[in-house]
Amino acid sequence: MKVLIDMIKLREALVRDPSLELPEGLCYGRHNNGLKTIRELAIFRFTCRRCDDAPCISVCPAEALEKDDEGVIMRHTNLCVSCKSCVTICPFGTMMTDFFRHHRNKDLFYDLCDPAQAEKFVAACPPGTAMITDSTGHQGENIYVLNERVLIRDYIYSTEKE
Repeated sequence: MKVLIDMIKLREALVRDPSLELPEGLCYGRHNNGLKTIRELAIFRFTCRRCDDAPCISVCPAEALEKDDEGVIMRHTNLCVSCKSCVTICPFGTMMTDFFRHHRNKDLFYDLCDPAQAEKFVAACPPGTAMITDSTGHQGENIYVLNERVLIRDYIYSTEKE
């Protein structure tokens, strides 16, 4: 059982209602540099343009951003001071201010490794933006594996010609 999050439809829902308070799927892992939301991980992995000069990294006063071995930006949540300098300087709008939002409502957080919590997460999402699936991901359908429990549907930024 996996959760499929449709980032395309999620962005559309946020455009229709910018005040929408989204539920957050959480991802625990040894490479996360702190607790991360699924949206942050997905955006850095699939949407970020992976700039060679990475202005977001160079502008960070707390040195909270770095690239991993694959060139994916990682944010150290324990170092980040939420100054949002990275949001301001990103030329593509990849960095989002809601990465730094501190939710007071714990009912918005769901552990996607727990099947019951995953079901509740899907029910709390805007209609059509998340579902439970047994799929393994299909690049032809723009569905990609984020981790062992989460699939993401999104348009992938790539510099490679097909």
